[in-house]
Amino acid sequence: MNSFGKCFRINIFGESHGSHVGVVVEGVPAGLPLNPKDFLADLEKRNPGSWGTTPRKEPDKPIFMSGILNNRATGAPISITFQNLKAQPKEYERTKESPRPGHADWVAFKKYGGFNDHRGGGHFSGRLTVGLVAAAVIAKKMIYPVNIKAKLLEVGGCKDISKIIKKVSQENDSIGGLIECRAQNLSPGLGEPFFDSAESLISHIIFAVPGIKGIEFGSGFACTKMRGSECNDSLINKQGKTDSNHSGGINGGITNGNELVYRVAVRPTPSIPRPQKTVNIRTGNLKIMTIKGRHDTCIALRMPVIVEASTAIVLADLMLQTQKIQRIWE
Repeated sequence: MNSFGKCFRINIFGESHGSHVGVVVEGVPAGLPLNPKDFLADLEKRNPGSWGTTPRKEPDKPIFMSGILNNRATGAPISITFQNLKAQPKEYERTKESPRPGHADWVAFKKYGGFNDHRGGGHFSGRLTVGLVAAAVIAKKMIYPVNIKAKLLEVGGCKDISKIIKKVSQENDSIGGLIECRAQNLSPGLGEPFFDSAESLISHIIFAVPGIKGIEFGSGFACTKMRGSECNDSLINKQGKTDSNHSGGINGGITNGNELVYRVAVRPTPSIPRPQKTVNIRTGNLKIMTIKGRHDTCIALRMPVIVEASTAIVLADLMLQTQKIQRIWE
């Protein structure tokens, strides 16, 4: 449900326009150094600010409720909260009975019988990814020297990102993007067949991120156009290094020591200031809706650090399971 992981386990909580959002992190080695300043760089990467991102910019200063003493993890669950200081809940009263197209409004209403928090998507909002990023700051420390970097490759199939973003924004529309993630210095042997394979777990957490609609590892769907002689990665030394990386650093669901490579597809932001059709869920009457408020033209602009975070969380969990990380930090 709201939890993920076995040994490194996270639980996210909160709503988009509630008082707080946050995360509880379990499995952090006792003694791991953690300073509030450690969190600022990645949290700032997630925040808006560039052209095409939402005007809603929360300060996102982490508030540590438990699990840290004298800037060291105690071994107890670490609870981190963030205040929603820029919330505007009244903006969503008119959408309470009229689900926004492309959002989770209608399914949330059906699943929870109308008791769901409808304000800005409530618990289904991308606002909750701040908890993923915070948890991953801890995970990245734990898995060092593994290095994870994600970047936005293109938007709407165009590599001139700023140009296409400005064009779409002026048209009162939104657009999706393609993000690539790479992890280096990984040891072989991470992942468990069948259902806890490295690919399965990364895909699991990635699809929990609002707006992600597709994933491929290595050459991915391009493999369908290859011969086996082209797609196979030939071993060139006993350490497992290969002369190509079509498999994306994973064989049989297990990391092989080569660079982990995957890409994710991010959908266009569903909130757009254009007339769209919807229905009143109480009366059944059709209506035209124009969504107002503060929204991203392209949510993919803020996604790379969230993709990095998702990867780090999985790798920290797998490394704890294989005892590559000890429970007391040295």
